[in-house]
Amino acid sequence: MPLVPATSVLAAARAGRYAVGAFNAHNLEFVQGILRAAEELQAPVILQLTARAIHYAGLRTLASMVRAAAQQSPVPVVMHLDQGDYEMNMRCLVAGFTSLMFDGSALPFAMNVEESHRVAEAAHVMGIPVEGELGHVGGRRQAAPGAPEDFTDPDAAQRYVTLSGVDSLAVTVGSVPRMREKTARLDIARIRALSHATGVPLVLRHSSGLTDDDLRQAISNGIAKVVVGTELNHAFTGALRQAVERDPEQIDPRPLLGAGRTAIAEVVREKIRLFGSAGKGLEAASQAISGR
Repeated sequence: MPLVPATSVLAAARAGRYAVGAFNAHNLEFVQGILRAAEELQAPVILQLTARAIHYAGLRTLASMVRAAAQQSPVPVVMHLDQGDYEMNMRCLVAGFTSLMFDGSALPFAMNVEESHRVAEAAHVMGIPVEGELGHVGGRRQAAPGAPEDFTDPDAAQRYVTLSGVDSLAVTVGSVPRMREKTARLDIARIRALSHATGVPLVLRHSSGLTDDDLRQAISNGIAKVVVGTELNHAFTGALRQAVERDPEQIDPRPLLGAGRTAIAEVVREKIRLFGSAGKGLEAASQAISGR
């Protein structure tokens, strides 16, 4: 089916108290592995393209690959820009992305509002939703959770969403990037307060350091989208290494890359089941078609 906007997919998830997985895709094998798992479990899915991936492979190349794969898929697929500046958001809007994100989390509050509003204003003309972010923990791997004073404040979040016009909000509530141990603990009460204050789907951007129980509680209290990146990278590169070790004389890259694709699909299946979105593809598709 054609690419769908994130609006209805996330609205259905928030109402149904499940989350849609947003999986970072870097190449063909990532796209195929993610969609293979989503189709098997009949789940809506968000394929995320980061600015770094776009710089590496090219915007048109990646966008065309995702669009072609989505058109052959029976489940709702969103093509999302993850953490872009204003220029990248405008380029992706023209390229046909069905969800955008402006990352102004490191900016002063007023500037974040202003720049987020600029992106939302342009995107909404074309019916495309925009994700904003409030609260900041940085992009480098960290061994421990961020400090509570860095967490997203519900009152500030309400003002930000109202003034900027964004459709969903990435929040900082206790998880940090690229953790290797599951030692982070989410502030569930804060998530609940943020959901009530903003009235929009909430996004959890960093999930690698979280226990399954924490994730389930977060989802039941307002998290409608969970980003998965680090675990996919580990699975893919680990599978490639093992494939080379098993057959060091192999010069055909396809069996090696195919092993990585299989590993990606395994992780995505696990996450879809954990997030509660298995079997929700038809529901999300119906909402997307009806425009709700």
